[in-house]
Amino acid sequence: MIRCGDRSLYTGVTNNVAKRFAVHQSGSSQAAKYTRTRHPLKLVFTAEIGTKSAAYSAEYHVKKLHKRTKERLVAGKISLADLSFMQKS
Repeated sequence: MIRCGDRSLYTGVTNNVAKRFAVHQSGSSQAAKYTRTRHPLKLVFTAEIGTKSAAYSAEYHVKKLHKRTKERLVAGKISLADLSFMQKS
């Protein structure tokens, strides 16, 4: 997750965090439209998730979380494993 200058949190998926964050920082046309106008940016949370499919599923669910829950993730008060969508049946 990236903390934007307006204190919002942007969530995305990549296989190269440093490279993707640099693209967001650059503000180029390859950066997410959301982050282009919300500088400064700060990388505040990363998680390695096994498969591409699982990563996109986690992204979908994280984007639906209340901001207070996302803030708890960023603060380290909870982990992705604590969230119900990450529980294995």
